[in-house]
Amino acid sequence: MLFLVAALMLLGVALGTVAHAPLSFSVVAGAVIAVWLGVFALRERHGRGRDSSAH
Repeated sequence: MLFLVAALMLLGVALGTVAHAPLSFSVVAGAVIAVWLGVFALRERHGRGRDSSAH
């Protein structure tokens, strides 16, 4: 429960920061995060397909 409260507080701080940032900065930061998550997902999928003996 404490983890959930801390996560919600951190989300509130992040959203408050984005609300005061220029729109172009927010869009670029969102795009960078989306690309980073996409690369991470592809690496995870590729790594799990190769290492099938873990299960």
